Amino acid sequence: MRLFLPQTRMTHLGTSPSWRRLACLAGISSLLLAGCAAPKFTVDDGRPVNPELLASIQAFGDGERTLRPAIARSAQLKDPGCDRQWELPFSVATSQQWAETDRVAWVRALAVDERLSVVAVAPGTPLKPGDKLVDVDGTQSSAAVKMLEELARMRDRGRAFPVRTAAGATVNVVPFEVCRGYVRLAPPNTPELQDYHWLMSYHPLEVARADLTDDEALWAVLWTQGVSEEGGARMKTYHYGSQVLGSLYTLATIATGLKGAAVAAEAAVAAAQKAAATAATEIIKQQLIDQAKQFAIDRVKNELGKTAQQLTQAQVVASMQQLAANKGLLGGISRVAATVFDKADGWAYKRMKQLGANPLAGFTLHQKMLERSLLRNALPLDPERMSNMQALVDADGKGEDVVAILKGIRTETLDFDTGQMPLASATSDFSYEDPLPSGNADPYALGLIEAMLGNTQGTMPTGQK
Repeated sequence: MRLFLPQTRMTHLGTSPSWRRLACLAGISSLLLAGCAAPKFTVDDGRPVNPELLASIQAFGDGERTLRPAIARSAQLKDPGCDRQWELPFSVATSQQWAETDRVAWVRALAVDERLSVVAVAPGTPLKPGDKLVDVDGTQSSAAVKMLEELARMRDRGRAFPVRTAAGATVNVVPFEVCRGYVRLAPPNTPELQDYHWLMSYHPLEVARADLTDDEALWAVLWTQGVSEEGGARMKTYHYGSQVLGSLYTLATIATGLKGAAVAAEAAVAAAQKAAATAATEIIKQQLIDQAKQFAIDRVKNELGKTAQQLTQAQVVASMQQLAANKGLLGGISRVAATVFDKADGWAYKRMKQLGANPLAGFTLHQKMLERSLLRNALPLDPERMSNMQALVDADGKGEDVVAILKGIRTETLDFDTGQMPLASATSDFSYEDPLPSGNADPYALGLIEAMLGNTQGTMPTGQK
């Protein structure tokens, strides 16, 4: 009996209420520890979100999915005469550090959470939109900035490297070279941002809302590279002296959604609006308001009275004058870039032909943007640029093709009164003798991209007091 007594007692203890309570507490503690060990990421819980932000994130995703294949396509140029940059066959975004409800909007629109989330891919890339990168060449971190820094470093080495997704798949990523001039879309919190620089250009999100065809997307990419190639020396002569490596700029070339860049973008837009308001006289402002009102009235009449929309010559003239005003009101480095927009048109036209793409895609994009009133960006043609482009297509015997694209309107018949155009009086022409903005404490006086150079995410000025 004694031999079995200890076992009997243990059995008795194991079934006692006190022992069961201890076992239960131990089990709950284990579950809590396991829950703490596993990182939690934002999910769509169905809550209301900012509808404007949600729409902008969706537009950003649409644009990225169109532009990323075009960026890869531009690599086929292998142009020995251009400065070059490394690109990746995919783009990523992260919602880390955004407000909780805004993070839900990112998940709902693009399945982007706090991790590096793939937004768009080029053809042939084994990654797919929605994939989460948890390992970049052996680097793992819960901090999105650290992962972005490693991704940028590996990209700029120009050699293949592995990444691992949250699903456990390991993928070999091969960077490719393109002509200088990163093509990026404005952050969703500042959809109107436009900034043109010799290293990179931000296009406003209205470009993405134009439903770009493959050739129109390629035109946008080549045009942006043309701004860099044709205007880089001029922009650097105007102002250059910033440190590029290790800056917020480098991270911005990799991902959209980085909170530091998003906050900076808001400050940059505010600075640009202030500068534009100072540059435009009250008469010019009223011209734009009147033109916009009349344009909207005419558009409604056309939609009610016709099944096929047709812009009148007066509407085309008014729209192109607004395009001229948009260019005339650019400031900082973008103002210098605007002096070579026409040369960028020619640069893109020539290389579209080299790639076997439709060289008239710039005209189809121009017409589409006029019809949709997407006039606050640099891609549609103002009168001066239209004239230069018309000369190029006429030389190639494609003048009648352009007339068809423009719905029967011949550019030489458009009556532009340069004395009444906002461009003529909004700003003075660029000159190398122009001094840099003096006495201006605004860190964004030269534009967002220039401000990001040499600044880390933690030291990025907000422009706010």
